[in-house]
Amino acid sequence: MVNNGPNETTLENLSMRNAPVYAMPGLLDDERLWQHQAAHLGAHHALVTADLSGHDSIAALAAAALAKAPAERFALLGLSMGGYVAMEIMRQAPERVLALALLDTNSRPDSAPAIEMRKSMMALARTDFQAVIDSLTPRLLHPDHLADRAIVKVIEDMAHSVGPAAFERQQTAIMGRIDSRPSLQRIRCPSLVLCGREDLLTPLELHEEIAGLIPGARLVVVEHCGHMSALEQPQQVSAALTAWLAGLQA
Repeated sequence: MVNNGPNETTLENLSMRNAPVYAMPGLLDDERLWQHQAAHLGAHHALVTADLSGHDSIAALAAAALAKAPAERFALLGLSMGGYVAMEIMRQAPERVLALALLDTNSRPDSAPAIEMRKSMMALARTDFQAVIDSLTPRLLHPDHLADRAIVKVIEDMAHSVGPAAFERQQTAIMGRIDSRPSLQRIRCPSLVLCGREDLLTPLELHEEIAGLIPGARLVVVEHCGHMSALEQPQQVSAALTAWLAGLQA
């Protein structure tokens, strides 16, 4: 009997088991946001971080990320602003995405008070960018983690690397984002929704709403954790992502 090699179904299953994770970072974040996850998701799932610093609309950021995405289909991961971009990618190119994970994010458009706050932060960034970082950090972290110098330093280092000009572009994009709730109901891939229990910026009820709109989505709440879950509770987040990706290896 002649063996002609793996059939198309076998090759597709192999592709899914080895799918890269394409990660969308948050405001003023870069690949350091995912340092624990990149090291612990296993050899089967290389983590690639998108650059979300170059455009001032969520649609343009998503299009730019897709232009540099892995050639094969990928698992899509986004935190905070990265979640906004991930939801836009699901509108622009859902056929590229094998699975979706939305962390500490919001499917609603920006509120009027949030827009005013962003405008004031943008104005401050033009004269004192460190003051912006100092103002944002307490809102990003669980109070107990503000004393963790290692976490705070990662946040500060990422912010300075991204810089004030990109911060202004990102804030403009965030302020102009659309309501993602209607499109969530069309998502059909395995989906994880995760947030920190004490997330002040995007509270639990927003994630309950997202998980309720995406068919079959799994909601995970990370205890003793603020908005920066991937940094604050890296082991718990990596474990949740590993379980999410396990569905692709079945």
